[in-house]
Amino acid sequence: MKKRILDIFVIMVGALLFSLAVNVFIIPNELGEGGVTGITLILYYLYHWSPGLVNLIMNAILLIVGYKFLDKTTTIYTIIAVLFNSLFLHLTENWHIKTDELIINVIFGGVFVGVGIGLIIRVGGTTAGSTIIARIMNKYLDINVSYALLFVDLIVVCASYFMIGAQSLMFTIVMLYIATKVMDFIIEGVNPKKAVTIISKEQNQIAEQVNVIMDRGVTVIYGRGYYSNSPKELLYIVISKQEVSMLKKIVRSIDKEAFITIHDVRDVFGEGFVDISK
Repeated sequence: MKKRILDIFVIMVGALLFSLAVNVFIIPNELGEGGVTGITLILYYLYHWSPGLVNLIMNAILLIVGYKFLDKTTTIYTIIAVLFNSLFLHLTENWHIKTDELIINVIFGGVFVGVGIGLIIRVGGTTAGSTIIARIMNKYLDINVSYALLFVDLIVVCASYFMIGAQSLMFTIVMLYIATKVMDFIIEGVNPKKAVTIISKEQNQIAEQVNVIMDRGVTVIYGRGYYSNSPKELLYIVISKQEVSMLKKIVRSIDKEAFITIHDVRDVFGEGFVDISK
């Protein structure tokens, strides 16, 4: 119950930040946006229709069409996000910050959009619209949510060219890129993990030192060299980015001829990391 309440609070904060990005930084500078918000902005520039109301109606339709692609919790969180997003878009409609520096608005607009949507996605929700499409692409095509969202949003943004012009379109693309990077940072977290594979003749000693010094588990994978046809034991270790230098130091002190490969890891679940049930 505590986690649900905290999640809803995070969704509220994310929805507020996203709404501020739209009303404070985007609309006053006649910038575009992606997804449903981008369409609502086009309609606002054309007919001055309320972004909050249009956002609510369009996302409600998309939720009815796409709810089957989301699990129960995600659907509930998305409905909450859409309601708060529409509410905050209405409440902050007249909020503005006076500044003539367009690039500052672009940067802060991107940061607010990225943090807002990132917080909502991080707790398991979406802002509906193009985010639903991005989640579907992530589920079935294994495409990073942030970049799938960027791809979908760019389609809508390019359509807004006829309303906002070339310069605003280019600034909008810069803002979306910033938003994507910030969103990726919020979703993935501040502590990225590394997967390390080690091939060494002293694998037992290296594994022992990793266990003792770093308190990390080591998995032994059995293989063989293609050219020599000799059996080999590969060590597979998942560690934080900050632990890479320590691991290199251990391996170097034991076997300077060891072969090491290091890969970025997006998510790690299990003992010593994140509970898979979360």
